[in-house]
Amino acid sequence: MSGPTKTMTVLTCAALVLTTAYTVALGSSGWLWFGLVLLIVATIGMAAADSSEPPAPAPRPRPPGRPGPTRP
Repeated sequence: MSGPTKTMTVLTCAALVLTTAYTVALGSSGWLWFGLVLLIVATIGMAAADSSEPPAPAPRPRPPGRPGPTRP
């Protein structure tokens, strides 16, 4: 998992805890739970897209006998 996906997962878990605490303390809010469900679906989609991404190709080795670029 990449950094942004981990961050979104942590924020989703924090939103779940806060929504549950709000519901226990002040009563249920349908819009709050609806927003949380949307956030969970977006997080799952982000994790799925992140896991299907192929790794970056390795750089090609330089042919022997050819010098690399020179820097001034």
